[in-house]
Amino acid sequence: MDSPVQSVAIFGVGLIGGSFALALRKAGFSGQIIGVSSPETIHRARELNVIDVSATLAEAAESADLIYLSQPILRIIECLPELDPLVRPEALVTDAGSTKSAIMERAAATLKRCQFLGGHPMAGRERRGVEAAEADLFRGRPYVLTPRTPAELETPRAREFADWIRKIGAVTLAFDAQEHDRVVAYTSHLPQLVATALAATLDGRPEPQSGIFGPALTDSTRLALSSFDIWGDILATNPGPILDALRDYIATLEDFRAGIDPDRMRPQFERAQRLANSVRGSS
Repeated sequence: MDSPVQSVAIFGVGLIGGSFALALRKAGFSGQIIGVSSPETIHRARELNVIDVSATLAEAAESADLIYLSQPILRIIECLPELDPLVRPEALVTDAGSTKSAIMERAAATLKRCQFLGGHPMAGRERRGVEAAEADLFRGRPYVLTPRTPAELETPRAREFADWIRKIGAVTLAFDAQEHDRVVAYTSHLPQLVATALAATLDGRPEPQSGIFGPALTDSTRLALSSFDIWGDILATNPGPILDALRDYIATLEDFRAGIDPDRMRPQFERAQRLANSVRGSS
């Protein structure tokens, strides 16, 4: 059996990578946490005690037992073939990308020397960067794993990683990569685009400048604060499922536009309330 993980390399020490490092420490991880990121980010991560040391990609890949890729999606895809000549066979490489199919396909094609296990923590904030990292970011949140086969969850390193996920307070779920991408198109990507569309519609109009608005507008546009630097990669790697979700949403809006008299709208409000109560009960 492989020895326990003694070193973790975080590639991309931002909100997610930094939070994973802090969560590991809080959960009792006593090994070394290595940061691979820009010099500015590494400097700040060291100041905040998020990581122990910094390293180049090659240095980290050659030494780490667990490699945690938390860069933007397209950078993760670029990084995978760079790792293959460097990683140790007993290492585990995982990622935190918000879409999985493209990453899993690249990993299968290019990462041969060690195991890859796709992952997606369903957690985040509008703020970015290591300054926004927090140890409890994953607590109570789903953490999706996307193995190619069920057996990939049963290797010693994968079982240890799943155990750390539970220790940091997250709830593990296993999904096929394509099904994951279909589901999150509705539960994550569509909400983002709805908020973005609302804010873009109102931008430049006089109504928001009047000061006549309350929590409805601020709550509904919260996700519009999200950075396109992250969402551009999501849109690029999950276009089909996102277009399906948009089609269904637009169909509902068209139904609204067909007539908004109270008798027609009551059932829609009742359906919406059921869903809103349901997601709040499970979050």
